[in-house]
Amino acid sequence: MRALLTEKTEAGLSTTLTDLDPSELGEGNVTVRVEWSTVNYKDALALSGRGEIIKTLPLVGGIDLAGTVESSEDARFAPGDRVLVNGWDLSQTHHGGYAEKARVPANWLVPVPDAFSMRDAMAIGTAGYSAMLCVLALEHSGLTPEHGDVLVTGANGGVGSIAIALLSKLGYRVVASTGRMSEAEHLRALGAADVIDRNDLARPGRPLGPERWAGAVDAVGSHTLANVLAQTRYRGVVAACGLAQGMDLPTSMAPFILRGITLAGIDSVRAPRDLRLAAWARLATDLELPKLAAATREIGLADVPDTVAHLLRGEVRGRLVVRIP
Repeated sequence: MRALLTEKTEAGLSTTLTDLDPSELGEGNVTVRVEWSTVNYKDALALSGRGEIIKTLPLVGGIDLAGTVESSEDARFAPGDRVLVNGWDLSQTHHGGYAEKARVPANWLVPVPDAFSMRDAMAIGTAGYSAMLCVLALEHSGLTPEHGDVLVTGANGGVGSIAIALLSKLGYRVVASTGRMSEAEHLRALGAADVIDRNDLARPGRPLGPERWAGAVDAVGSHTLANVLAQTRYRGVVAACGLAQGMDLPTSMAPFILRGITLAGIDSVRAPRDLRLAAWARLATDLELPKLAAATREIGLADVPDTVAHLLRGEVRGRLVVRIP
């Protein structure tokens, strides 16, 4: 089978399209014929060697996959079932979605909702699923559209694009923060009511600032997240799911003890299966497919290594789906 294999060389990590024997797929009780994958920020970190994502080499990357069950030793899945996987150990210690087949534990699998094609499922991928987890966290903390604006940082990225589409469909007034103001009209087409320059948030700021938004979805971290917290309204809630600017959080206790802000951490990698099923069920009802299509571009498996560099430089809009040969 064809696979995009990442190996260690004297110059660092090298990712090439090669032939892999299916016997090398690793442990699992369900074999999937992969049809689509995607490129997320985490995939870019993995294939570039940043962030020490990949723990075992050589390895097939790709933290997402969607395809059809080929064989199953688990009664919950049968040949022909449409399934997807997000996260777990894919692209860390287990071969991922950048191959024509994958063998995985049945508990990792989620049925593809009837509302989506396999390509749609990967246009959503981990980024969109994470965005939905953020929305669920905002709702769990009691946030409603009546409370006020919701900020989305990293608005041109995968998480940001889908978060804007979801929140606007649910009735929230969305403020989009981006480093590419030339994309403002695209963000408004996704549902943003206002677009602000990320430089307003990316620099070191004060422990508390003016109260601007009732909630936020943050995929950036570092000074951006600190400023988001400092400018969140009393008893607001912020869902944090990314680290594009950095792993650090240079803030103080002021937003938490003076304004009662809730900071909800979002983990998409090892989220329990019932939460995954709930998130995908909500995506099937709350995500408008034309908006998803407008934020999605398709590439081939061989294009992934070159695309990684563009993604890390912040040159990619929305979602990238990978067609598996």
